[in-house]
Amino acid sequence: MATNNLFLQLFLLASIFMPCAKSINFNYPAVFNFGDSNSDTGALVASGLEGITDPYGQTYFKKPSGRYSDGRLIIDFLMDDMDLPFLNAYLESIGAPIFKKGCNFAAAGSTILPATATSVSPFSFGVQVAQFLRFKDRVQDISKSRKYDKYIPSQDSLGKALYMFDIGQNDLAGAFYSKSFDQILASVPYILQEFEAGIMKLYDAGARFFWIHNTGPLGCLPQNIAKFGTDQSKLDVLGCVGAHNQAAQLFNLQLHALSKKLQGQYPDANVTYVDIYTIKTNLLSNYSRYGFEQPIMACCGYGGPPLNYDSRVPCGQTKVINGTSVTAKGCSDSTEYVNWDGIHYTEASNQYVASQILTGKYSDPPFSDKMPFLLKLKF
Repeated sequence: MATNNLFLQLFLLASIFMPCAKSINFNYPAVFNFGDSNSDTGALVASGLEGITDPYGQTYFKKPSGRYSDGRLIIDFLMDDMDLPFLNAYLESIGAPIFKKGCNFAAAGSTILPATATSVSPFSFGVQVAQFLRFKDRVQDISKSRKYDKYIPSQDSLGKALYMFDIGQNDLAGAFYSKSFDQILASVPYILQEFEAGIMKLYDAGARFFWIHNTGPLGCLPQNIAKFGTDQSKLDVLGCVGAHNQAAQLFNLQLHALSKKLQGQYPDANVTYVDIYTIKTNLLSNYSRYGFEQPIMACCGYGGPPLNYDSRVPCGQTKVINGTSVTAKGCSDSTEYVNWDGIHYTEASNQYVASQILTGKYSDPPFSDKMPFLLKLKF
């Protein structure tokens, strides 16, 4: 009953904030991204906290690229369709990385809430925002010397840049290991308070264009099904863990309400909320229509059907299980799979998600009638 009342309260909260129809401009001079492994282009690997081995990156980069996929991520496809280069990770210092068109602060394993001693990544959202503020200060300092112009964004472009966010998944998924469902729901407002605080710091630093992704159907990830879905009664019609998806939906409802609140609070800003959950759920529900054969089973894993996922043997690694050496290998054709390694999506499914984002139909405010460029859509 308490859960039902909470859903009702959130529905009423969301209905209070009416969307403000502002035009969407895709001619951004730069993009700054904040997030977790869904959009990490090399930060956690560059930090030395975790390595990625073959077969990661095999589809597009032909080698591990710091991305948690067999190829490109959603953000890579978005950057490409905006005619901007792939974003270099803020922590990547080798090879004189160019940040002229933006910078990526996302790091795999990151949460919105501050990291703890047991966190996969110390680069929580607050830390990523602090990294951006230092980045901005350094740009101001070294921009006085014209010799760095090809490496850093101009002062003007910082205010006209697009600020993208895809984070929160780890706050929810990680909580299921130690908290009850009701405790997780109760924690969502506190998670979003931390997110709002970071957004406000960016606004105070001059950011005006915000693009906020909600979180996907967490209960459909093989990792969560393997751990929490052994009881068939806890699975929904798609074979996903119902509680995880309900938590994601509740989080998204409050995130949507926050996005509308921010738009009303900062009328000179442009806040776009992107419904990734609906896009991914549609993909999983209608996977064969889009050319996929496996909606849930991991392409790179160990254990075979139905999940091909074993937490003891991560993708690309070899372990000894019951006295036998086994390796989690990649499948022969990742384009047939939605899921890559039990946690992350394949390049093919990332391309589908990006193509749907760029239709504008899944955004608030929508922008399908304001697309100034031709979309290179596969689907």
